[in-house]
Amino acid sequence: MKKEKDSQRLGSAPLGRLMVSLAVPAVAAQLINVLYNIVDRIYIGHIQGYGDVALTGVGVTFPIIMLISAFSAFAGMGGAPLASIELGRQDIRKAELILGNSAGMIVLFSVLLTVGFSIFKRPVLYAFGASDVTVEYAVSYISIYLIGTIFVQVAVGLNTFISGQGESKTAMLSVVIGAVLNIILDPLLIFVLDMGVNGAALATVISQAVSAAWVLRFLTSKQSVLKLRVKNMGLKADIVKRIAGLGVSPFIMQSTESMVSITLNSGLQNYGGDLYVGTMSIMTSIMQLILIPVQGIAQGVQPIISYSYGAGDRKRVKGAFMRLLASGLLGTLLLGGVAVLVPGVYAGIFTNNEKLIELTCQVMPVYFLGITIFGLQSACQSTFLALGQAKVSLFIALLRKVFLLIPLAIIFPKFMGVMGIYRAEPVADIISVVTTGIVFTFTMKKVLHNMEEGNISKEA
Repeated sequence: MKKEKDSQRLGSAPLGRLMVSLAVPAVAAQLINVLYNIVDRIYIGHIQGYGDVALTGVGVTFPIIMLISAFSAFAGMGGAPLASIELGRQDIRKAELILGNSAGMIVLFSVLLTVGFSIFKRPVLYAFGASDVTVEYAVSYISIYLIGTIFVQVAVGLNTFISGQGESKTAMLSVVIGAVLNIILDPLLIFVLDMGVNGAALATVISQAVSAAWVLRFLTSKQSVLKLRVKNMGLKADIVKRIAGLGVSPFIMQSTESMVSITLNSGLQNYGGDLYVGTMSIMTSIMQLILIPVQGIAQGVQPIISYSYGAGDRKRVKGAFMRLLASGLLGTLLLGGVAVLVPGVYAGIFTNNEKLIELTCQVMPVYFLGITIFGLQSACQSTFLALGQAKVSLFIALLRKVFLLIPLAIIFPKFMGVMGIYRAEPVADIISVVTTGIVFTFTMKKVLHNMEEGNISKEA
């Protein structure tokens, strides 16, 4: 079958050309995907009369949005590398079983998250750093956003199974369709129909629904090597255990982003006030702009590493990683360097408030200093996932945010005031990158040695 041959090119096509063909659409998809939230913030920040306050309020909802994405990553990024490994072993039946169980988990997560956050949204938002001035904007935005939780889960979580079979252009289109629609709907609903923050949220929900429909259409069509079948959606303990073992790492990477946001916003509110929380709303969006291209490259390269690992091709695994490392490090050096050296390039995109722009430009070079070398950690973390190295991947995911950033963001301001919160980020980044590099060196040697001996774990 043609599509099976297309997936087999993951193990046979020239490596450099294949990486470009998979990574470019993946980067485009990641960049476009982040526009869902960033475009909302750009438009909201420019609403006449209350844009800066509304922007801060919407920024406070970021932890909830990240938690929703984290659960989709748990099921999608936990299952997709396993499915790619099974494709490398030519076991399509087992790969489809993994896809079905991931889809079943996504449905379950969507129901629980929608109900839970809808009931407790107001106290949760206050805990996340909202003030009496900003909370109503936060409640308005998240109330509508939660209606589309199932669409976000499907669009983000199951799209990984499209790129995981080498169909990165199709995966990109699923994101492009929704993002373009969101860009069109945002100004129409926010300004023309005068819906304000509600319009921004509604535009996102509609756009994610269209993306989700595209993903489901492809995964149930003859075009897909892996078919999403209802009979495979019943959760099986052994399959769920494998997905969870690998998915817990990207889940922690994204859910701890929510914990970090809570810690930083609460600290900035206590030590500075709404204006300082506003800087974090802007810098969170900029952080996405910097990391998304790097993560997109990793998403494009992951299927190659997973497939080659399943096929026992040691040389191809090593070659793909080295290219991933070089491109990731170059990306964070260039994009992070702009934030450090010329922060005004980014800051003015999100607001017209001169005081907010001035303060953001003051703290941004400090906050983004460590992110310039973060491409190394991103490459290593993605490769751990691609190889099914769940335990090591989990440790790295916990290290930067849970073991380092959150404690430092609590401790530093006690001695340095509000600037201590911003300084915690580069300290955590640098320590984490160095540690990851050391751990990866030893782990990769062991993995490559096992591959050379023909000892590839069937539990991967």
